[in-house]
Amino acid sequence: MQDDKFEPRLGRIGARDGKAERRYQQRVLKSAALAGGRRFGGTSPGAGFQGNRIGRGAGIGRVLASRGTHAAFRARRVVVKSRIVKLKGQGQKAARLHLRYIQRDGVTREGLPGELYDVEHDRADGEAFLKRCDGDRHQFRFIVSVEDAAQYEELKGFTRRFMARMEEDLGTHLDWVAVDHYNTGHPHTHIMLRGKDERGQDLVIARDYLSTGMRERAAEIVTLDLGPRSDLEIEANLAREVEQERFTSLDRGLLKETDDEGHVRSDMTAGDAFRQTLRAGRLQKLKRLGLAEEVTPGTWKLAKGLEPALRRMGERGDVIKTLHREMTEKGLARAPSDYAVHDPAGGQARRIVGRVIGRGLSDELNDRHYLIVDGLDGRAHYVDIGRSESVEALPDGAIVAITPKPVEPREVDRTIAEIAAANGGRYDIDAHLCHDPTTSRDFVETHIRRLEAMRRQGGLVEREPDGSWAIAPDHLERAASFERGLARSSPVLVETLSAWPLERQVTANGATWLDRELVAEKPEPLREGGFGGDVRGALALRRQWLVGQELAREEQDRIVYRANMLGILRRRELLRVAGQLSGELGLPYVEAESGQKATGTYRRHVDLGSGRFAVIEKSREFTLVPWRPVLERHIGKQVSGIVREGRVSWMIGRQRGSGVS
Repeated sequence: MQDDKFEPRLGRIGARDGKAERRYQQRVLKSAALAGGRRFGGTSPGAGFQGNRIGRGAGIGRVLASRGTHAAFRARRVVVKSRIVKLKGQGQKAARLHLRYIQRDGVTREGLPGELYDVEHDRADGEAFLKRCDGDRHQFRFIVSVEDAAQYEELKGFTRRFMARMEEDLGTHLDWVAVDHYNTGHPHTHIMLRGKDERGQDLVIARDYLSTGMRERAAEIVTLDLGPRSDLEIEANLAREVEQERFTSLDRGLLKETDDEGHVRSDMTAGDAFRQTLRAGRLQKLKRLGLAEEVTPGTWKLAKGLEPALRRMGERGDVIKTLHREMTEKGLARAPSDYAVHDPAGGQARRIVGRVIGRGLSDELNDRHYLIVDGLDGRAHYVDIGRSESVEALPDGAIVAITPKPVEPREVDRTIAEIAAANGGRYDIDAHLCHDPTTSRDFVETHIRRLEAMRRQGGLVEREPDGSWAIAPDHLERAASFERGLARSSPVLVETLSAWPLERQVTANGATWLDRELVAEKPEPLREGGFGGDVRGALALRRQWLVGQELAREEQDRIVYRANMLGILRRRELLRVAGQLSGELGLPYVEAESGQKATGTYRRHVDLGSGRFAVIEKSREFTLVPWRPVLERHIGKQVSGIVREGRVSWMIGRQRGSGVS
């Protein structure tokens, strides 16, 4: 008789899921915290138990991290970036978007779309993988970048062996798909891993393994494939680091050897002439950067904050390279002094108006995007726009205005604070309806959703068992903190002034952005060169076109525009486009007059020279009215609004006096 292999499972007898085990882990963590924050088996207070060794791979992660420094020095270098993504709510949609992104065009050596593969197939089924992920609590995403990846003919074999070793380390089968990217100077692999183990339980990977073990295991495989780094390779890499304006291994070595006052000697490597030369050269470079000072011969003082300062320099250098590449590809190269990095967090950012040159991914793992904007000020701007869903797709050449996202409390926060102050620090639906009887219950629900969002982000508010909310006296400060958190994920507001490029607007039979600039009391300031110069030329051509259309006339040294010129142009375009839509919809078009109510089903939007308009359909007719972003959440639904002087006050889920303009 053979002994059966068994695995003890924590929890109550008969429990068939992982909930009991998770509850047990939570009780352990809570008890450790209540015990004074000491590590298990430790005696030093303040060394709080962090749970970084909970999960699969904890032991092997520590073993891999403790390897000798000589072996690590000779090993091939690999960078592994990891992220755990929750799939609740919008997580499945985000997973689909991420899978689509990593398979986008232009990522292979031939400039073709990325090929999704898995452990068995060179062409994996992405839809089948997403279907298997349905219901998963979380998902792992990795970027594996091998420094010497160019020496591999292809990366599929390496990735499969790497994931096989991970399965051995974690003791479970892994369900994953991957795509190799060759569109940058450093080929790398994107891996999506399901958050379930082979038994269908939540896959929990120890933090030590994610942070160190994966990197060491990948480096081990590459070193076996390509051999250890030779002395010549190591010396060549170190020599390149001397003049780099980023944080390097030379800087890390200097920081390790500084004394309590921040001093370090330049001759610490006496007997090794090569390394001493590198050290002296790096200190001289840091001196030129203002980050080091020679206090006495051979003794240097390093600046405080040396590492973050160098990391910021490295990031800025990468951004400038991106700017130069994007502008050069479009034939719009600028002098280095005309490249600018938009930094709303620094408090110095201002409004930017310009045309979109390109859009890209600044952080592939966290799905952060950037825009390159050729500004009216003659400068090319790099703008971090945050998560992909925060800004809609924009065609190249579109005219946009970019402003930092405000971080002040919203009107909804002020209303909540006011009602709570009058009700002993409590807020609920009944209190709001008593405070303002004209408000609809749907509108009050938007306040509840705001509080729920604040509760989920760090417990900024508390919900009572009876459903009411405890509102602190400093609620507005907490709301501002919440807004600052939102601004980190989407730091700017991008307003589309015209979806049409400049060249198309010159002869457009509609009220274009150029026309609005011509009649504006305070038009945007224009620089002579760059895009500002292009706009000057386009405005001159547009004036000539307007004169030919008898919408403007020349009087001595100035141009006089016809009264209501913008309205005339807008109506011309709407009538022309409405005729085309009427044939598609099989309905007659009815113009929306100012002061009238626009009620019907929102079907879609259309981008015109006069701006973006909403198609509002009734049973026997349709109309076109100015579009607002709030409508996109109500496609196919009934909407209502009042047309007022070229705009609409929408009343979606609100009553009188509560429209959205």
